[in-house]
Amino acid sequence: MRNVVVLASGRGSTFAALLDAQRHGALPIRIRALLSDKPAAPALDIARDAGIDAIALAPRDFADRAAFDRAVFARAADFHPDLIVLAGYMRVIDAAVVNEWRGRMINIHPSLLPKYPGLHTHARVLEAGDRIHGSSVHFVTAQLDGGPVIAQAELPVHPDDTPDTLAARLLPMEHRLLAACVDSIARGRIALGSAGVELDGVPLAAPLRLQIDGSLRTA
Repeated sequence: MRNVVVLASGRGSTFAALLDAQRHGALPIRIRALLSDKPAAPALDIARDAGIDAIALAPRDFADRAAFDRAVFARAADFHPDLIVLAGYMRVIDAAVVNEWRGRMINIHPSLLPKYPGLHTHARVLEAGDRIHGSSVHFVTAQLDGGPVIAQAELPVHPDDTPDTLAARLLPMEHRLLAACVDSIARGRIALGSAGVELDGVPLAAPLRLQIDGSLRTA
Protein backbone atom coordinates (compact mmCIF):
# COMPACT_ATOMS: atom_id res chain seq x y z
CA MET A 1 0.00 0.00 0.00
CA ARG A 2 1.52 3.29 -1.15
CA ASN A 3 1.20 6.51 0.83
CA VAL A 4 -0.20 9.44 -1.14
CA VAL A 5 -0.47 13.13 -0.29
CA VAL A 6 -2.75 15.34 -2.40
CA LEU A 7 -2.40 19.09 -2.99
CA ALA A 8 -5.47 21.04 -4.09
CA SER A 9 -6.52 24.67 -4.27
CA GLY A 10 -10.24 24.46 -4.98
CA ARG A 11 -13.40 22.44 -4.68
CA GLY A 12 -11.60 19.11 -4.64
CA SER A 13 -13.63 17.09 -7.15
CA THR A 14 -10.53 15.31 -8.41
CA PHE A 15 -9.39 14.62 -4.86
CA ALA A 16 -12.86 13.27 -4.05
CA ALA A 17 -12.70 10.94 -7.06
CA LEU A 18 -9.33 9.56 -5.91
CA LEU A 19 -10.69 9.14 -2.41
CA ASP A 20 -13.75 7.29 -3.73
CA ALA A 21 -11.56 4.94 -5.76
CA GLN A 22 -9.46 4.23 -2.70
CA ARG A 23 -12.53 3.50 -0.59
CA HIS A 24 -13.78 0.99 -3.14
CA GLY A 25 -10.46 -0.83 -3.21
CA ALA A 26 -9.71 0.22 -6.78
CA LEU A 27 -6.36 1.78 -5.86
CA PRO A 28 -3.52 0.24 -3.81
CA ILE A 29 -2.94 3.50 -1.97
CA ARG A 30 -3.59 5.23 1.31
CA ILE A 31 -4.29 8.96 1.05
CA ARG A 32 -2.57 10.34 4.12
CA ALA A 33 -3.25 14.07 3.83
CA LEU A 34 -4.75 16.91 1.80
CA LEU A 35 -2.75 20.15 1.71
CA SER A 36 -3.99 23.43 0.31
CA ASP A 37 -2.79 26.97 -0.26
CA LYS A 38 -6.39 28.19 0.25
CA PRO A 39 -7.64 27.96 3.86
CA ALA A 40 -11.26 28.10 2.62
CA ALA A 41 -10.85 25.48 -0.12
CA PRO A 42 -13.78 23.01 -0.13
CA ALA A 43 -11.26 20.22 -0.71
CA LEU A 44 -10.22 20.59 2.92
CA ASP A 45 -13.78 19.85 4.08
CA ILE A 46 -13.87 16.71 1.94
CA ALA A 47 -10.69 15.51 3.64
CA ARG A 48 -11.95 16.32 7.13
CA ASP A 49 -15.23 14.51 6.49
CA ALA A 50 -13.23 11.45 5.42
CA GLY A 51 -11.02 11.54 8.51
CA ILE A 52 -7.96 12.57 6.51
CA ASP A 53 -5.53 15.20 7.75
CA ALA A 54 -6.44 18.53 6.15
CA ILE A 55 -3.72 21.19 6.27
CA ALA A 56 -3.87 24.73 4.91
CA LEU A 57 -0.99 27.17 4.69
CA ALA A 58 -1.45 30.74 3.46
CA PRO A 59 1.23 32.12 1.11
CA ARG A 60 0.89 35.57 2.67
CA ASP A 61 2.34 34.18 5.91
CA PHE A 62 5.71 33.51 4.27
CA ALA A 63 8.49 35.76 3.03
CA ASP A 64 8.41 34.50 -0.55
CA ARG A 65 7.26 31.68 -2.80
CA ALA A 66 10.26 29.50 -2.08
CA ALA A 67 9.71 29.73 1.69
CA PHE A 68 6.05 28.86 1.28
CA ASP A 69 6.80 25.89 -0.95
CA ARG A 70 9.44 24.56 1.43
CA ALA A 71 6.93 24.73 4.27
CA VAL A 72 4.19 22.98 2.28
CA PHE A 73 6.42 20.15 1.21
CA ALA A 74 7.95 19.81 4.65
CA ARG A 75 4.44 19.19 5.95
CA ALA A 76 3.81 16.75 3.12
CA ALA A 77 7.02 14.89 3.99
CA ASP A 78 5.71 14.33 7.53
CA PHE A 79 3.32 11.76 6.01
CA HIS A 80 6.11 9.85 4.22
CA PRO A 81 4.43 9.92 0.81
CA ASP A 82 5.52 7.62 -1.96
CA LEU A 83 3.65 9.91 -4.35
CA ILE A 84 2.41 13.50 -4.28
CA VAL A 85 -0.58 14.26 -6.51
CA LEU A 86 -1.36 17.79 -7.63
CA ALA A 87 -5.11 17.77 -8.16
CA GLY A 88 -6.11 21.27 -9.09
CA TYR A 89 -3.22 22.86 -7.21
CA MET A 90 -3.01 26.30 -8.77
CA ARG A 91 0.52 27.36 -7.90
CA VAL A 92 3.85 27.24 -9.67
CA ILE A 93 6.22 25.41 -7.33
CA ASP A 94 9.78 26.53 -6.66
CA ALA A 95 12.23 24.64 -8.88
CA ALA A 96 14.48 23.53 -6.02
CA VAL A 97 11.50 22.01 -4.20
CA VAL A 98 10.30 20.28 -7.36
CA ASN A 99 13.70 18.72 -7.96
CA GLU A 100 13.67 17.16 -4.50
CA TRP A 101 10.56 15.19 -5.50
CA ARG A 102 11.60 14.17 -9.00
CA GLY A 103 9.68 11.11 -10.12
CA ARG A 104 7.45 11.21 -7.04
CA MET A 105 5.06 14.01 -7.98
CA ILE A 106 2.43 14.11 -10.73
CA ASN A 107 -0.03 16.70 -11.98
CA ILE A 108 -3.22 16.56 -14.03
CA HIS A 109 -3.66 19.30 -16.62
CA PRO A 110 -6.74 19.93 -18.81
CA SER A 111 -5.13 19.89 -22.24
CA LEU A 112 -3.30 17.54 -24.56
CA LEU A 113 0.18 18.66 -23.60
CA PRO A 114 2.42 20.08 -24.94
CA LYS A 115 -0.55 22.11 -26.23
CA TYR A 116 -1.91 24.82 -23.97
CA PRO A 117 0.13 24.81 -20.77
CA GLY A 118 -1.14 27.19 -18.12
CA LEU A 119 -4.66 28.51 -17.66
CA HIS A 120 -7.90 28.84 -19.70
CA THR A 121 -7.23 25.73 -21.75
CA HIS A 122 -10.84 25.10 -22.77
CA ALA A 123 -11.26 28.59 -24.19
CA ARG A 124 -7.93 28.37 -25.98
CA VAL A 125 -8.93 25.08 -27.61
CA LEU A 126 -12.12 26.66 -28.95
CA GLU A 127 -10.30 29.78 -30.13
CA ALA A 128 -7.83 27.61 -32.04
CA GLY A 129 -10.61 25.61 -33.69
CA ASP A 130 -9.26 22.28 -32.45
CA ARG A 131 -11.40 19.24 -33.11
CA ILE A 132 -9.90 17.19 -30.27
CA HIS A 133 -9.41 18.24 -26.66
CA GLY A 134 -8.33 16.28 -23.63
CA SER A 135 -6.31 16.01 -20.46
CA SER A 136 -2.80 14.92 -19.51
CA VAL A 137 -1.13 13.48 -16.43
CA HIS A 138 2.57 14.25 -16.23
CA PHE A 139 5.48 14.03 -13.85
CA VAL A 140 6.14 17.46 -12.38
CA THR A 141 9.31 19.31 -13.31
CA ALA A 142 10.40 22.92 -12.89
CA GLN A 143 8.92 23.78 -16.29
CA LEU A 144 5.24 24.77 -16.03
CA ASP A 145 3.14 21.82 -17.27
CA GLY A 146 6.26 20.68 -19.10
CA GLY A 147 7.19 17.43 -17.37
CA PRO A 148 7.18 14.05 -19.12
CA VAL A 149 3.61 13.07 -19.98
CA ILE A 150 2.45 9.72 -18.64
CA ALA A 151 -0.98 9.38 -20.21
CA GLN A 152 -3.75 11.33 -21.90
CA ALA A 153 -7.50 11.18 -22.41
CA GLU A 154 -9.13 12.60 -25.52
CA LEU A 155 -12.62 13.81 -26.39
CA PRO A 156 -14.08 15.42 -29.51
CA VAL A 157 -14.93 19.10 -29.55
CA HIS A 158 -18.56 19.69 -30.56
CA PRO A 159 -19.55 22.61 -32.80
CA ASP A 160 -21.74 24.09 -30.05
CA ASP A 161 -19.24 23.60 -27.22
CA THR A 162 -18.40 26.39 -24.81
CA PRO A 163 -15.53 26.42 -22.29
CA ASP A 164 -18.03 25.33 -19.63
CA THR A 165 -19.46 22.41 -21.60
CA LEU A 166 -15.99 21.23 -22.55
CA ALA A 167 -14.87 21.38 -18.93
CA ALA A 168 -17.94 19.48 -17.76
CA ARG A 169 -17.52 16.69 -20.31
CA LEU A 170 -13.80 16.39 -19.68
CA LEU A 171 -13.94 16.26 -15.89
CA PRO A 172 -15.15 12.63 -15.51
CA MET A 173 -12.46 11.55 -17.96
CA GLU A 174 -9.86 13.42 -15.94
CA HIS A 175 -10.93 11.56 -12.83
CA ARG A 176 -10.55 8.18 -14.54
CA LEU A 177 -7.25 9.19 -16.13
CA LEU A 178 -5.69 10.29 -12.86
CA ALA A 179 -6.90 7.18 -11.03
CA ALA A 180 -5.42 4.95 -13.74
CA CYS A 181 -2.06 6.72 -13.55
CA VAL A 182 -1.95 6.61 -9.76
CA ASP A 183 -2.81 2.91 -9.87
CA SER A 184 -0.02 2.12 -12.34
CA ILE A 185 2.54 4.12 -10.39
CA ALA A 186 1.49 2.54 -7.09
CA ARG A 187 1.85 -0.92 -8.61
CA GLY A 188 5.34 -0.09 -9.85
CA ARG A 189 4.43 -0.28 -13.53
CA ILE A 190 5.05 3.38 -14.38
CA ALA A 191 8.15 5.29 -13.29
CA LEU A 192 10.27 8.21 -14.40
CA GLY A 193 13.58 6.97 -15.75
CA SER A 194 16.60 8.75 -17.16
CA ALA A 195 15.09 8.62 -20.66
CA GLY A 196 11.58 9.64 -19.64
CA VAL A 197 8.45 7.77 -18.63
CA GLU A 198 8.86 4.01 -18.41
CA LEU A 199 6.20 1.31 -18.49
CA ASP A 200 7.40 -1.96 -16.96
CA GLY A 201 10.97 -0.72 -17.34
CA VAL A 202 10.63 0.17 -21.04
CA PRO A 203 10.71 3.84 -22.14
CA LEU A 204 7.46 5.02 -23.71
CA ALA A 205 7.62 6.40 -27.23
CA ALA A 206 4.37 8.31 -26.66
CA PRO A 207 1.95 8.92 -23.78
CA LEU A 208 -0.42 6.13 -22.88
CA ARG A 209 -4.09 6.54 -23.82
CA LEU A 210 -7.08 6.14 -21.53
CA GLN A 211 -9.46 3.45 -22.76
CA ILE A 212 -13.24 3.25 -22.31
CA ASP A 213 -12.78 0.59 -19.61
CA GLY A 214 -10.49 2.91 -17.61
CA SER A 215 -7.26 1.12 -18.49
CA LEU A 216 -4.15 2.68 -20.02
CA ARG A 217 -2.69 1.41 -23.26
CA THR A 218 -0.03 2.43 -25.72
CA ALA A 219 -1.18 4.69 -28.53
